[in-house]
Amino acid sequence: MQPATTITAEFARQVAARPDAVAVSAPDEKLTYRELDTRAERLARYLRTLGVGAETPVGVDLPRCAGLVVALLAVLKAGGFYLSLDPQQPERRRTLVLGDSGASVVITTELLSNAIGCDDSAPLPDAVAQSTAYLAYTSGSTGVPKGVRVPHRAVMRLVVGQELLPIQSDDVFVLLAPTAFDASTLELWGPLLNGGRLVVAPPHDLSPAEIGQLVRSEGVTTLWLTAGMFHAMVASMDAMRHLHVLRRFIAGGDVLSTAHVDRALRELPDTQLVNGYGPTENTTFTTCHLITERSGRGPVPIGRPITGTTVHLLDDELRPVPDGEAGELCTGGLGLANGYQNDPALTAARFVPDPFSATPGARLYRTGDLARRGHDGALDFLGRTDAQLKVRGFRVEPGEVETALRTHPEIHDAAVVARRPNGEQVLAAFYVSDQTMSTAELRTHLSALVPRYMVPSEFLHLGELPLGPTGKVDRELLTGTTMPSRPELSSDYRVPTSAREIWLARLWADLMQVDTVGVDDDFFELGGHSLLATQITVKIGEHFGRTVPAVTFYENPTVAELARVLGPESGDQ
Repeated sequence: MQPATTITAEFARQVAARPDAVAVSAPDEKLTYRELDTRAERLARYLRTLGVGAETPVGVDLPRCAGLVVALLAVLKAGGFYLSLDPQQPERRRTLVLGDSGASVVITTELLSNAIGCDDSAPLPDAVAQSTAYLAYTSGSTGVPKGVRVPHRAVMRLVVGQELLPIQSDDVFVLLAPTAFDASTLELWGPLLNGGRLVVAPPHDLSPAEIGQLVRSEGVTTLWLTAGMFHAMVASMDAMRHLHVLRRFIAGGDVLSTAHVDRALRELPDTQLVNGYGPTENTTFTTCHLITERSGRGPVPIGRPITGTTVHLLDDELRPVPDGEAGELCTGGLGLANGYQNDPALTAARFVPDPFSATPGARLYRTGDLARRGHDGALDFLGRTDAQLKVRGFRVEPGEVETALRTHPEIHDAAVVARRPNGEQVLAAFYVSDQTMSTAELRTHLSALVPRYMVPSEFLHLGELPLGPTGKVDRELLTGTTMPSRPELSSDYRVPTSAREIWLARLWADLMQVDTVGVDDDFFELGGHSLLATQITVKIGEHFGRTVPAVTFYENPTVAELARVLGPESGDQ
C-alpha cells in the first residue's frame, strides 16, 4: 500500500491500524493513538471556531508535554500550519517571529483547557501535499530571522518509506529538540507516522546522564542529537552505559569529531551510527552516512542523498564540477520547503529552477555549503561559501548578532566570527566603543534580543575593526586574534578556599582555557556555553558520584553556588 501524501492522512491510517497502541509517553501522561486522535480533533474543531483554516499560521507556546503533541497535530487537522515558540528564546524574538508569521491564534495551556468542551461533530478539512505543515525560523543575515515554510510532502519524504533511515512500528523515538527547530521533525513525526511510540522528554534541559537513563528506561530505539550533544554523550561514561538498547544513533548539524565517532563505534558495536546532514530548507536531512568502520583519519562523510532527494555539486554558474572537486551542494526533490515567509526575493534567489529535472516546475535549493564527492561516491562536507556559521548545531548569521550588538548605545561597531579555542566552535564578538564593557553587560543586552545559542562566548574591546585590502572587515585576522585569558567580569576575583571550590575552579579553568577562576565568577561571563556546561556536569558526576541536572547548573552558575548545591564536603572523593 502506498503511503498517504499528508501528515494527517497518514496519521489517520496509523490510528485505524493500531488504535490502542501507545502513541505518546510523556512525564505527565500516556496517550494511545485513539486518544491522541480524539484530543487533537477536539482541539482542531475549537481552532476552527477561532478562524483557523487552510494555510492559517498558528502559534504554539507550550513546554514539552503530551499536550504539545496534541496541539501540533490539531493545528494540522484544522488545516493550518504551526509555528512553535521556544520558551527559552527572548520575548523580543518570540514577538518578532510571531508578528512575521501572521499568526493571530496562539495555543497556550489556557487555550487547551478552553477546548475541552468543544463540539466533536463538525467536519475537518483535508490538507494536500503542498500545504504548509510548519514554519521554522532560522538566523537571518539582515538581523531579522527568516521563516521557512515546510509542506506536508516534505515531512512525509523524511519519515515514510526511507531506505537509509527506515522506521518501523516497534521503533521508539524521544522528543528532545525544541519543536521550534526542525531537528524535532524526525523525532516527532518519525514514530507517529509509522505506528511507533514517541517519548516526550521532561521540559528542562537534560544532562547526558539523564538522556541515557531516559533512553534505557523507555527502551528508546532511535536517538537523534546535534553534533555537540553527541560529543558530550559519547564523552560521558554515565550516559554511554545506558545506550546499548539503541538500534540507531543519529548525529548531525555540524562536523563530527572523529575521536568521538571512533569511541561510539567501539562502545556501541550493535548500534547503527549515522551522520545526518541537511538544512531546514530541505527538511532536516538531505544526505546520511551509515558509519560502519572508518578508513584513515579523514573527516566523517555526510554520505548520500536519502530517498526522494537529489544532490548536485555545482559551480557559480550551476554547472556540475568534476568528481573530486569542491562545489556548492544544491539539492532538489520532495523535501524542499515551499520558500521563505514574506520574502519572495530571497525565495527566488535560493530556490532556483532545476536544470537537471524533467519535472515541470522542479526546483533546486542552493545550500551555500561546499562539498566534494569521494572516490566511493559519498560526499564530504567542506564548509560554507558565505559568512554563515554553524555553532553547536545551530545556524547563525554573524550579521544578526552584529546588528543586535550595535543596538547597544555605547557600541559603535561590531564583528562576530567563529573560533575553536577548545575543540568546539564558539562565537567571538569584537566591539568598538569608547571604553571596555563587562561581559555581563554585553551578555545581558544580547540575551534580550537573540536566542541563547547566538550569544557569543568571547568578547573583546577594540579601538577599531581591522580592514582588509578591499576595505571589508578582516575576519580572518579576527579569528586568529588571541583572546584575553580572563574577560571583563561583573564580579571581583575571590580565591577558592575549600577543596571542592578548588577542584571546581580548576575544572572550569581547564575546560574554558582561562588562567584563573574565582569562586564568584559567572560561568557564562567567562565564555561558557551549553555544551561546556554539559561537559562540566559530566565531570562532576564522575568525580562526586552524583548526577547534577543541567538546570541546576544554569541556576547556580558560579563555583561558590555550585559547591553549596553539591552539599557537605565530607564525602568528596
